[in-house]
Amino acid sequence: MRKLLIPTDFSENALNAIKNAVVLFKYEQCELFLMHAYIDELYDAKKDHPETEFEALKKEIHSTVELKMASFLSEVKKFSPNPKHKFIPLLLNGTLIDELNDIVDRENIDLLIMGTLGEANDSNKTFGSNTIQVLKYVKCPVMAIPKGFASYTTKKLLFTTDFQLPYKRRELKLISTLAKSFVAKIDFLYVSDFKTLSHRQEDNKAFLDSCFRANLIEFHSKQDDNLTRAINTFINEHEIDLLIMVNSRHSFLENILYKSTIDAIGLHIKIPFLVLQNLKR
Repeated sequence: MRKLLIPTDFSENALNAIKNAVVLFKYEQCELFLMHAYIDELYDAKKDHPETEFEALKKEIHSTVELKMASFLSEVKKFSPNPKHKFIPLLLNGTLIDELNDIVDRENIDLLIMGTLGEANDSNKTFGSNTIQVLKYVKCPVMAIPKGFASYTTKKLLFTTDFQLPYKRRELKLISTLAKSFVAKIDFLYVSDFKTLSHRQEDNKAFLDSCFRANLIEFHSKQDDNLTRAINTFINEHEIDLLIMVNSRHSFLENILYKSTIDAIGLHIKIPFLVLQNLKR
């Protein structure tokens, strides 16, 4: 049973993320947890209604988001009648990151899926603030779906790697299974100024090779001092459908996430973006 966690703010972008999720995993038995954390809405309401008792306001907000979730679920079920999929709504009075990490641990979640933008829907940004926070702090693989993305074809996957770290078998199996479902090719891209790999890198490359023996794969090596440019070029030249990167200590992705925005370094992602979390869960 595949367990997917999808945070929602009931926006069109959140709905689009679910549309992509049900197509990507249409062949698998899945539990899809639709989660909405409403603590911010509660405190915003308290500022506007200081005279209202907190508990009464809490019940009112809960009732409001309950109605929104019911309406949202009815929309979801219109395009997802798949009997293999079970939707589980969760309305939680807590912060987004804390609640997501609690669910990830409690339910042993395989993958978190969300839109790159939420209700704010700033067209000048690649990722919204909530998505950045999730990519930084939630200890679970995260797939971010760009605004309006609706290709639903996953034939070419790009996995960028420096071969410095051994990856988690569970996360690699998720990618392998997804690729097999769509008979997709996985391209591994190594970008460096150095032509030769160290012994550690060779071992980790062999480990990746062994984990994807059931898949069509190809290893690519590019000499470039600008990793962002190399990734963008490869995506465009090879018509990639899904970009895969790893968030680990001192990695390229961690460096990006802790800058002001991903957009500042030019990684403008128009395809789904899967981030593996090589961090302790």
